Amino acid sequence: MDINAVVCSQYFAALTMLKQAVECCPDSLWDAESDENKFWRVAYHALFYTHLYLQKSLDDFHAWEKHWDKAQRVDKDAPSGKPFTKTEILEYVDTCRKKVEERTAALDPEAPSGFHWLAFNKLELQFYNIRHLAQHTGELMERLGSRAGVNVDWVFKGV
Repeated sequence: MDINAVVCSQYFAALTMLKQAVECCPDSLWDAESDENKFWRVAYHALFYTHLYLQKSLDDFHAWEKHWDKAQRVDKDAPSGKPFTKTEILEYVDTCRKKVEERTAALDPEAPSGFHWLAFNKLELQFYNIRHLAQHTGELMERLGSRAGVNVDWVFKGV
C-alpha cells in the first residue's frame, strides 16, 4: 500500500469539495454582514492551514503571494479587510493542490510533525490537516444548504 498516494487522494477529495462549495456560494453569502465568520474567511482559513501544515516546518513556510496579515483568522476579532474573491480563493485551492502533490510525494510518515505545538509524526499531521480542512468545508456546506438550498457533492476519493 502506498500511504503517500492515499494521503494525497484524501487531500484532493477534501479540496475538491471545498472548491465546489466556493463555486456554488451565492454572492449574498460570500461576505454576508450577518455572518460573524464570513464564508470567504472560513474558506481562506482552511486553505491557509492546509498550506502551512504541508510544509516541513514553520521555518519552511512561505505564505501565499496574496496573503494579508490575519486573513487566516476565523473569529470575531479578526480584522475585516478586503475579502478575497471567489477567483482568488479558487487560485489558492489550486496552489494547495500543487503543494499536496509535491509534499506527499516526499512524505516521511515517521518524521516529527515539524511544528512544536503539534507533538506527533508527519503521518498524523496529515490526518489532522485533512480533518481541519474537512471540518471547515462541512461548515461551509451546511451554510450553503441551510441558507441557500445548495448542495455540494460528496467526493470519496481524489484524482
